[in-house]
Amino acid sequence: MTVATGPATGIFETAVAEWPERPCIDFLGAKWTYREIGDLIDRAAAGFRRLGVEKGTRVGLCLPNTPYYVICWFAVLKAGGIVVNFNPLYVERELKHQIDDSGTSIMVTLDLEVMYPKVASLLGSSKLETIVVCPMAGILPSVKRLLFTLFKGKDRAKIPADGRHVTFGELTSRREPVPPVKVDPENDIAVLQYTGGTTGVPKGAMLTHANITANAEQIVQWVPSHFLGEQPKMLGVLPLFHVFAMTVVQNFGLRLGAELILLPRFELEQVMAVIAEKKPSVFPGVPTIYTAINSAAEKGGHDLSSIRVCISGGAPLPVEVRARFEKLTGCKLVEGYGLTEASPVVTCNPVEGVVKPGSIGLALPETTLSIRTPVTCEAELPVGEKGEVCVKGPQVMRGYWKRPGETAEQFHAGWLRTGDIGYRDEDGYVFLVDRIKDIIICGGYNVYPRAIEEALNHHPAVEEVTVIGVPDKYRGQAPKAFVKLRDGTAATPQDLMAFLGDWLSKIELPREIEIRAALPKTMVGKLSKKELVAEEAAAKAERDGTASSESGTP
Repeated sequence: MTVATGPATGIFETAVAEWPERPCIDFLGAKWTYREIGDLIDRAAAGFRRLGVEKGTRVGLCLPNTPYYVICWFAVLKAGGIVVNFNPLYVERELKHQIDDSGTSIMVTLDLEVMYPKVASLLGSSKLETIVVCPMAGILPSVKRLLFTLFKGKDRAKIPADGRHVTFGELTSRREPVPPVKVDPENDIAVLQYTGGTTGVPKGAMLTHANITANAEQIVQWVPSHFLGEQPKMLGVLPLFHVFAMTVVQNFGLRLGAELILLPRFELEQVMAVIAEKKPSVFPGVPTIYTAINSAAEKGGHDLSSIRVCISGGAPLPVEVRARFEKLTGCKLVEGYGLTEASPVVTCNPVEGVVKPGSIGLALPETTLSIRTPVTCEAELPVGEKGEVCVKGPQVMRGYWKRPGETAEQFHAGWLRTGDIGYRDEDGYVFLVDRIKDIIICGGYNVYPRAIEEALNHHPAVEEVTVIGVPDKYRGQAPKAFVKLRDGTAATPQDLMAFLGDWLSKIELPREIEIRAALPKTMVGKLSKKELVAEEAAAKAERDGTASSESGTP
């Protein structure tokens, strides 16, 4: 089946034309139909035009999951602009870098004390010229206090009445015709999605209208309609400013005519209550979310039976976590794989068909995967041989914003290099081994953290685990594992090390296992290694400094 592409605004325009009176968004009990959200999109698009948005204008969205995000995302595109997604938890320095790098001149944010002041501080000291302020009082008075609690804010910020500030009410005050913008879907950018990629410094992946619409359509073709029901209900707890949720929650959901049940952040008790009350049928997430729900559900008293399909991404999904979640809910939980530079979904296990343990599945429609020689990507490798996973497809980005050199490094002969090492079996299923940058060179041997993590996940006391490489005088590097235990269980590092003896070779065994009460996570909720790497580096520097001072001459 051919994957259709077109302007990204078509995702919502098609939905509102087909299902105008369907529920579109449920946000903490406040509800809007597709027609109502469509009207607000039209009004906001007219407002952005009055603010000077035209083809190519970069407009930032610094918003958590609220109706404002969905409305402004489509309104910016309808006005001809380019959406630039911002993490609302960024500090001023991070916001300024992304504003200046992207050339963002207008920013949309909330009037909460934890968000607005950071953005406002950059007026006049960056390329930012105008702030559109979305008030939680007014449009959503019943949930204002709950939002303040969730975001640890005490009250709404004081907004100056000047030409540099526009309220959402003012933005949407008039319903004026918005002359259509001529869009070349294959070449015109819809979204600048910032990522560290494989080289560290955040850079904007240029996702075109065709990239966005193709990836949503690919997922629609992948998930059999009979799993979804007459009107699916999509639970959106992953942050929409992240590319995974932008595509798999927002665009996929709206393409289905689903009701989006939006939550501003992951709070376990709230999520469990919402599942029982609202009865979502589709629930994209990351492994740590499913792990937390497993632990809560096994204590009893939670009805999760409405869930039909879950797509996991962002990190490897442990086999045990998937099996437990499917048993508790009766749903189909499948692991997918992607990267920001591919809008992001590249592969997924079949929702209806064979799911191979440990596999990231098969390539999506019209997506081609090639396992190639690492780093050089010169030659395609045979079935079963490990190499770098490379991708071609309609969802692959145009390149990095104003970074032709780094764009050239990310591609080889038209193939997008993922930076991941993997192999393909005789049935076409892809298995990841690890990130190229995460591979631990241990005494001249390649040791893959993912293999150690998967082994530890088989221990009944282990809830979460992540492994990094640490300096080792004898072997150069050695693995170190960080483990969070399940509530009500007990295990010592010695217990876990003994357990690994049946799963790993001697060269793969961690030098040390450290048990912690919690492990660092990204905003999306996937386990993060960078904080642990920084801790270990700081500890080594302190040890080296101590050793140096002790051995010096007084």
